[in-house]
Amino acid sequence: MTALTVIANTDKMDRMLDPRLCRSFLAVAETRSFTAAARRLGVGQPTVSQHIRRLESAAGGLLFARDTHTVELTARGEAMLGFAQAIVDTDERAARHFRGAQVRGRVRFGVSEDFALGELPEILRLLRQSHPLVDVELHVELSDVLAQRLAGGRLDLVLGKRRPGAPGPGRVLHREPLVWIGSPATVLTAGEPVPLVQYPMPSVTRQLAVEALERAGLEWRAACLTSSLTGLRAAAAAGLGVTVHARRLVPADLAELPAGLGLPDPGDVDLVLLSRDAAEGPVAALAEFVTARIGDRRDR
Repeated sequence: MTALTVIANTDKMDRMLDPRLCRSFLAVAETRSFTAAARRLGVGQPTVSQHIRRLESAAGGLLFARDTHTVELTARGEAMLGFAQAIVDTDERAARHFRGAQVRGRVRFGVSEDFALGELPEILRLLRQSHPLVDVELHVELSDVLAQRLAGGRLDLVLGKRRPGAPGPGRVLHREPLVWIGSPATVLTAGEPVPLVQYPMPSVTRQLAVEALERAGLEWRAACLTSSLTGLRAAAAAGLGVTVHARRLVPADLAELPAGLGLPDPGDVDLVLLSRDAAEGPVAALAEFVTARIGDRRDR
């Protein structure tokens, strides 16, 4: 047997194993009609006829004895029935398997509010693009509140902030410098307490801001207390006071304040990802995009 003969036989076998040809063959065998088979498959009759001719060429002979009134299986066609059915069944099992392996399900995702207007939309867009069957139950809150809900089994994944080096579960994705922010027109009066716009306790950035002021021997006052980032932005933009924020998460309508105002360095904050159990399925899928988006960005 020459190499060309082997190649030709292989090509014939490939055509014979084509599930599309086998589906057309089975439809004709069951309906005893090319027209009815085409209707069942949702294709034109010429397509079915072409499929049968290709399969007969691969099988080396006629599969149907047909005239103007009847279509009957030949002995070769009878032998083909079992093979064609096995090929179609295998193809459908494979399709069901890999559709089932596609990531699907619901993930309860907690996000510190700082991320909600910045990084979060892009993370969710990437998730939807790659895993359209994953549903997200989104919770936006203070980091410590989210960590408590995670520990209590009410969340699957949390993206939040933590004091640098503080013990705790999860993975540190990035360490980010904190900065003082406020309105570009913010004025601080020497000798007067520093007006703070604050989240309520527990708040990581509030704690770090107060500690930095107290280490520097500066007095402060709670000029505004708000439980939402929207409220914090409004108060700071109106000039009610200043606050501490992760530099990469500074809202567009606020500005990093210059060192000349005499405010102390508030240090850094860790951006962390926590999961209740070993991440898998939809939780692992979302964690992958969070890690890629929030991880160290020195090269970006």
